[in-house]
Amino acid sequence: MEAEQHGVAGERATSQAQRAFVLAFTNPEPADDEIELARHLITGLNLRQTGHTIEIATLVRDSGTQPDLEDRARILREEIHTSGITQAAAILELAMCFHHAVLGNDHAVTTAIARLRDLPQGGDHAYYVDIAHFMVSLSLSGASSARWLDGEQATRSRWRTLVTERREYLRNAR
Repeated sequence: MEAEQHGVAGERATSQAQRAFVLAFTNPEPADDEIELARHLITGLNLRQTGHTIEIATLVRDSGTQPDLEDRARILREEIHTSGITQAAAILELAMCFHHAVLGNDHAVTTAIARLRDLPQGGDHAYYVDIAHFMVSLSLSGASSARWLDGEQATRSRWRTLVTERREYLRNAR
């Protein structure tokens, strides 16, 4: 609200894109409206990271459902590489880990984790590798530098629950 009141369109668009991204994991149906609002808010602005976040939110929303999702991710991966925004690359790979976890494709999750690990992160997003392991109940290979507020087990459980709830949502949608 404060961003809107002060006319800070970029902050509002960025906040909305983040909201859409989070909702895409937890509740894909309302995420549609949030994604569309984020697209509307970014119109006319040059915010590449925010644009990438919106597109990644659509991938998360569609996780487990769209046969072309891998192709969409490949195209977005190329766009992100061209833009040089490493943070977006990490978020994209996390989203793909979620998609493959929902599908139960352990090999694809492992490949996405490897891509995530290979990103030049400087420690900024190293915890994404942990989260990807949590989604599929894999043990962490080696010591993690992440410190979870509620502890590793609670965090692991929350991320695994997101995957199992999405599977249940998809079963009920058929």
